[in-house]
Amino acid sequence: MSAKPAYPVSSDLPSVATAEPATHARRTLALAGLAHALHDGYTDAIYVLLPVLRTEFGLDFVALALLRGIYAGTLAAFQLPATKLSERYGGRRLLILGTLVAAGGYAMAGLAGGMLALYGALAVSGIGSSVQHPIASGAVSRAYGENARGPLGTYNFAGDLGKAAIPAALSFGLSLAPWRSSLWVMSVLGIAVAGVLAFSFPPIASAQARRSVSDAGPGNDDRGGFALLFGIGMLDTSVRMGLLTFLPFLLQAKGATQPVIGTALALVFLGGAAGKFACGWLGQRWGVVGITLITEGATALLIAATVVLPLVPLLIVLPLLGVMLNGTSSVLYGTVPDLSPAERTERAFALFYTGVIGSGALSPLLFGLLGDHAGPVVATLATAGTAVAILPLAVALGRKLARPQQRIGAASPDEA
Repeated sequence: MSAKPAYPVSSDLPSVATAEPATHARRTLALAGLAHALHDGYTDAIYVLLPVLRTEFGLDFVALALLRGIYAGTLAAFQLPATKLSERYGGRRLLILGTLVAAGGYAMAGLAGGMLALYGALAVSGIGSSVQHPIASGAVSRAYGENARGPLGTYNFAGDLGKAAIPAALSFGLSLAPWRSSLWVMSVLGIAVAGVLAFSFPPIASAQARRSVSDAGPGNDDRGGFALLFGIGMLDTSVRMGLLTFLPFLLQAKGATQPVIGTALALVFLGGAAGKFACGWLGQRWGVVGITLITEGATALLIAATVVLPLVPLLIVLPLLGVMLNGTSSVLYGTVPDLSPAERTERAFALFYTGVIGSGALSPLLFGLLGDHAGPVVATLATAGTAVAILPLAVALGRKLARPQQRIGAASPDEA
């Protein structure tokens, strides 16, 4: 006999409400991970297209950078509006619709006859992808409740799989077919994922599901704690993006050829994917503060090592650098529900992701200015200093998380 779910569900799909809670949670995680892989793959596929589009439309480097900037900018800017729409129309419906819109944007890009049409198409796709992070993260958080930190790390890891798989598949497709046809195939892939979500994504648990968490513990409405988490997330992202900006030049100065530089970056990315997966689950055991102190401290030391180590030893430590560089992000994402009101989980994720994406866009420019004036070695060491600056913030966050407060769930009908 099927057990009654231990949490209320939204009205998106009432017929699924009889699913076992554990099965519901696993299916939510799997399909949220699928959506994350698709949308993150869409985001990074633009890098593969840049040389092709430059040849096709005669774009200069500024115009090419604007292509990526428009996609990332619309993705970041529409996350908060997306959460407001999800509160009105249901997160599950909006996730499906956003996936269709993102796929439609790539189809439009395949039809684009000029630069402005291409910009417009990628803006449409970015708007569609903006719904994924807050809604899918919120769905996983609500499905797992107080045990969500590890599953959120797995969800985060799925995005890295998409970043690796979809651009690689597009590169292969471009070797076999015209770029327009390749984009249409990518669009069909997105439509297929939207279909899977429409038929299989479980209803998203309501805010009341978070009431099962003990009343003793960190407060769900601690704005000071969330501000610290938000700041740590932005600094952590700036360290990652700043280092990746200068790492190819450091490798080149040590005698690395272009294939070796590509291999080195792949080692960092593979380590990063492993770090996101492992640290999400380790954070559930050791807590956000312990993991953050370990990963950021090790990141600072390993960044310093990239400056002084010869090429071969550096290549050996790059996977470990990737683990530490990316691992913090999983425990930070997993802490967002702990510091937000239960009924505003998606909005908190949207705000957090907006800050992280914005930091990822701006920090390379700031470190780049430093690199122009002081050189890549000084700029690289500045990223290590930024990692060190996170350590006292993590300790302060730990005090916020340790402070007993009453958790706040959704208001009952009598309280409304």
